[in-house]
Amino acid sequence: MNESLMNRAEALITRLEGLLAPQPLAPDWQAAIAYRWRNLNGRSFLKPVAHPHRIRLADLRGVDEQKKIIERNTRQFVNGQPANNVLLTGARGTGKSSLVKAVLNQYASKGLRLIEVEKQNLSDLPEIVDMIYGRPERFILYCDDLSFGAEEAGYQALKAILDGSIASNSDNLLVYATSNRRHLMPEYMAENAATQHVGEEVHPDEAVEEKISLSERFGIWLSFYSFEQTDYLEIADHWVKRLGGDAGDDEARHRAALQWALTRGARSGRVAWQFARDWVGRQATKKSR
Repeated sequence: MNESLMNRAEALITRLEGLLAPQPLAPDWQAAIAYRWRNLNGRSFLKPVAHPHRIRLADLRGVDEQKKIIERNTRQFVNGQPANNVLLTGARGTGKSSLVKAVLNQYASKGLRLIEVEKQNLSDLPEIVDMIYGRPERFILYCDDLSFGAEEAGYQALKAILDGSIASNSDNLLVYATSNRRHLMPEYMAENAATQHVGEEVHPDEAVEEKISLSERFGIWLSFYSFEQTDYLEIADHWVKRLGGDAGDDEARHRAALQWALTRGARSGRVAWQFARDWVGRQATKKSR
């Protein structure tokens, strides 16, 4: 009879273990400077990025003011001083993500680490915070190309991490997020129409207030815009030089760079970099013939 009870108890324990969520696997913190949060077969873990993008702050042109602000904020953070979460918004290809990667490379030797979390995994943020709590490193929680639908679960998780959770966040964590939307959520005309006017005061609709409340939890907003023609050409020239190309005829190269931008419908840092790769590659091919 005792053996029967033991067998039943073991079976019950096995079933309970299956229902309990497994604890996230701690990474090797010496393996990398950047990590990605992953879920695989019911297990959550931080996967080291073996070959992170090594872009330099000096390579980013046309965003001097944004670069100065985020570099200063990150320097304060790694030095153990107060610093803010940062929201980078604006035109595509203008250097938002590159700036985050560049400050990581700038300060990795001083203990800065980056954890990239995709939008669908933001509900795991409390587990990530618990994992890094009390670590000596300084962590940037990085969310790229962020935007939310009205009912997505990750919205509330991010909002709580930024400000408002009953649990205290570790002082070794900041959130850096990029987005094409300042308020991170879609806005509709009907919501603005619901705004009330009381005397001289304007009272936005609750739906509008809710959408603004998330972006307001970022202490620093950095806005990015499409480049003027002169800035675009300067960036293209910089990348041609960095990629080892021959500067050659400025007029011909600039004419080709502007035609390249027309075919892409934008003058951005990304388009300038893509042009430079094409230009230098074609130069090298001609020389090898």
